[in-house]
Amino acid sequence: MKLATLKNGSRDGELVIVSRDLSKAVRVNNIAKTLQLVLDDWATIAPQLELVYQKLNDNQMENIFNFEQVQCESPLPRAYQWADGSAYVNHVELVRKARKAEMPETFWTEPLMYQGGSDAFIGPRDDIIVESTDFGIDMESEVAVIVDDTPMAASPAQTEKTIRLLMLVNDVSLRNLIPGELAKGFGFFQSKPSSAFSPVAVTPDELGDSWDGKKLHLPLVTHLNGDLFGEPNCGIDMTFDFPTIVAHAAKTRPLGAGAIIGSGTISNVDRSSGSSCLAEKRMLEIIESGKPSTPFMQFGDQVRIEMFDEKGLSIFGAIDQSVVEYKPNSPANIDTEIFEK
Repeated sequence: MKLATLKNGSRDGELVIVSRDLSKAVRVNNIAKTLQLVLDDWATIAPQLELVYQKLNDNQMENIFNFEQVQCESPLPRAYQWADGSAYVNHVELVRKARKAEMPETFWTEPLMYQGGSDAFIGPRDDIIVESTDFGIDMESEVAVIVDDTPMAASPAQTEKTIRLLMLVNDVSLRNLIPGELAKGFGFFQSKPSSAFSPVAVTPDELGDSWDGKKLHLPLVTHLNGDLFGEPNCGIDMTFDFPTIVAHAAKTRPLGAGAIIGSGTISNVDRSSGSSCLAEKRMLEIIESGKPSTPFMQFGDQVRIEMFDEKGLSIFGAIDQSVVEYKPNSPANIDTEIFEK
C-alpha cells in the first residue's frame, strides 16, 4: 500500500491512497483524514485502506484523480517523534575525521542516535530555506521507518513487528554549526533544520524481496544539480539494521504510534557508488589530496533523492528541493510581522 498526504491548508494535510505506479490517487476521508489517525488504529483502519488500494490499482474506484507529487506534504507533516540513527558506521567514521574527532570503539557496537525536530517537517518539493551559506549546507539521503506502538525495552525481534511504513529522507545538515554545538556537550539542535520525507510512504510488502524485514536492499539515488552524486545500496554495510536501531530508540522509553526512526546517511565502503552527503565526499577528497574540492550547497542548488525498483520504477516518488536564502519579508518564509509588533 502507498500512502501520501496532500497540502490542504491544515497542519496535518489530507491522507490519500496512491496507485502502485504513482500516477493516480483517491481520497479516503470516509475512513481516515490523516496518516496519524491511521497509525493510531492501524489494526482496524489499515485493512480498510488496503481494500481501497487494491481497487485503485484495478481501476475499480470512482473519484480517482492524477497524483501530483508537488502537492505533497511529507507523509507525516509533523510527528510525535523523529529520531535519526547512524546505521552506516563507516560514514560516521569519515565525517568525524573531517572535524578531527576521535571515534570511540562503542560506535561499532551500539547505534548513534539524535532526537530531531518533528514539529515542522517540510514537503518533498519544498525549498530548503537557510539564512546563510556560511552554515555549510548539506543534504543527507536516508531511509526511515514509521513504527506502531513499541514498548520500552523491546527486543529487535519485537520491534521488527512494529514497523508499519518506510519512506525516504533528506535530513538537511548545517555542517559548519555542528562542531560548536557538539563542543557544548548536548548535541545537535540549530545544525539540524527541518527534514523532508518522500512524497509517498509504503508498507513493507510493496518492496517485495528487496525488504527482508531488517534492511532495504536497493540503491538510494541522489542527484545534485542534475548530476549523479551517489547511488549506494542501502542493504550493504548497514552496521545496525532497522529492528536494532528501533530497539535502541525504545531502550528507556516506549515509542508511540507514528514515531519515525531514520537510518542515517546511506554509505558503502566501496566508494565507486558515490556518496549520499557532501561531508562524506569532502572527507574522501581530504584523504586523497589533503583538502576538499567540493563545496557545500549554495543558494540555487538542487538535490533530488529517489529509489527505484528492479524494473526502474520510482517506489516512493522523489524528494526534489532547491536551496533558497531566508528573507524575513518573503511570503515564502515564515511571517515574522507578529514578532516585530
